[in-house]
Amino acid sequence: MTDTTSDSKSIETANAAKTDEAAVPAQIDQAKDTVTSKLSGISGDVFSMFGGGAKKEKKVEEDRGDISGSAKAQKDAAKEENPELMIKKDEVPESEDVDFVPVIHLTEKVETKTMEELEEQTFKMRAKLFKFVKESNEWKERGTGDVRLLKHKENGKTRLVMRRDKTLKVCANHYVIPEMRLSPNVGSDRSWVWTAAADVSEGEPEAQTLAIRFANSENANLFKEAFVKAQQENEKLFKSAADSKNTSETS
Repeated sequence: MTDTTSDSKSIETANAAKTDEAAVPAQIDQAKDTVTSKLSGISGDVFSMFGGGAKKEKKVEEDRGDISGSAKAQKDAAKEENPELMIKKDEVPESEDVDFVPVIHLTEKVETKTMEELEEQTFKMRAKLFKFVKESNEWKERGTGDVRLLKHKENGKTRLVMRRDKTLKVCANHYVIPEMRLSPNVGSDRSWVWTAAADVSEGEPEAQTLAIRFANSENANLFKEAFVKAQQENEKLFKSAADSKNTSETS
């Protein structure tokens, strides 16, 4: 009786052990699931601590240059209505016959006359001209340039003309009349002084006392010779004109 009871307990113990062995794998799997779930929750909590949730996969969108359905439909419709507008830029034919009409028409060039076209140059020399100012009792420079003697081709009268360099503004303009006298400037052998009763360089006839200075005495003497010669020629012309006037008035 005792042996039978002992055997029964041994069998029960063995069966219980088998049952426990069979339950171990299930328990292990359950434990794994529990750990995984907890780890997942911990991971989410960690990301939330730093201001974000669980890490998401970044979707990279490739720009394939596709046209949306509506835009593509509009483009196709426009192409069907106006196919000539869809010609490529490099396919536009170049026009060979292009005629550009100017908006503003340039006026014709106006020829400027100085009255020197009817005169012949008999003398030319570079010099510097001065003008005596009575109010301040001093000499003031009028300009530097070429002093010229110009003889009219028709009436034969000679006048003295001088223009400034660059600007070409007239600084002396008067007839060389017999009453003028060239006087040497004090302390210089290359400068002359004279008085013009009617110099028109400023527009209106005006009495001017002028002085001219050359580079050397030789040039100054050449100027005096040409000046005196012009005086003599003009004297004859003025006398002839005066005689003709008196004759016409008498008759």
